[in-house]
Amino acid sequence: MDRAATLAAVAGIRSSRKKSRTESLGHRERIEALDAIAGLYPHDARDYFRAPRSITPAERVVRWTAGGHRVVDLAWPSDYLPFEAGVADRFERHVENRVAAARAFFGPEPRPVALLIHGYMAGQYDLEQRVWPVEWLSRIGMDAVLPVLPFHAVRGPARRLGQAPPFPGSDPRMSNEGFRQAMADLRDLVRFLRDRGHPSVGVRGMSLGGYTTSLLATVEAELAFAIPIIPLASLADFARDQGRLGSGAHETGIQHRALDAAHRVVSPLARVPLVPGERMLVVAARADRITPPAHARRIAHHFGAPLESWHGGHLLQFGRAEKFRRIGRLLDELGVTNR
Repeated sequence: MDRAATLAAVAGIRSSRKKSRTESLGHRERIEALDAIAGLYPHDARDYFRAPRSITPAERVVRWTAGGHRVVDLAWPSDYLPFEAGVADRFERHVENRVAAARAFFGPEPRPVALLIHGYMAGQYDLEQRVWPVEWLSRIGMDAVLPVLPFHAVRGPARRLGQAPPFPGSDPRMSNEGFRQAMADLRDLVRFLRDRGHPSVGVRGMSLGGYTTSLLATVEAELAFAIPIIPLASLADFARDQGRLGSGAHETGIQHRALDAAHRVVSPLARVPLVPGERMLVVAARADRITPPAHARRIAHHFGAPLESWHGGHLLQFGRAEKFRRIGRLLDELGVTNR
């Protein structure tokens, strides 16, 4: 299932757009381009991310539920200015991406809250509130918020499932800028939730959301917990494993190192963890063929966090209920929930 979905997604993306300049380069030209991109960004990646701001999101009540619970769509100006001027036009042409967005599931009073970050080509609210155990979180005493990553769902051209967003993309600059914007929007959201009275804020993310969760754990020190699930750990590793780098082992190795360097500024594996390992749990899928267990192992090792695995795959998540119960026990141990 994972392999078929990956092949279908790649085929759909290739058929819907022209080959990018990056994909058209020869080996030597590609290395020169990647080296030039790596040189655009500060060596000290702490200078790459801005501080969080105070925001006042517009609120649209979707529905009320029993006991004073409500579902609310939040929206606020992202006010993002790209670090690299060379991609500014591509950011600005997508008007929808200028507005940050999230769906919140609030109780009558602010409770501990989990940010639940979606994967690639996802983020549609109707889908995500079925993917994540929102009702279970409410039962154990937590609120939940579904943030939308840049260029996904309501924030860009990927409004319908199956349409590829420009982030992350074949141009490393777009990926770096997308993660930079994601960190800004998520940290603004975390600050808003704290100001609203939620006693603690943590984050869980799947796949691309797992990468985003790991990166946020190197940027935002006050997270109550961080749980990457079936995470992507390295954009360069993913490109290599999908056969997108070089025409032989030698070229592949060189291009992999160059691509890794181009993404270093947003790589959680290249940054110092701010959330301690005891407040983290990494979850892999043993049959995963999209982000294989090696990705989760690298993240767990870097953060000094425990690693759990379910026996299913990336899409067919057999065994995930047991691991979600393990996450529940961690939340109890951390004092986030009190059951």
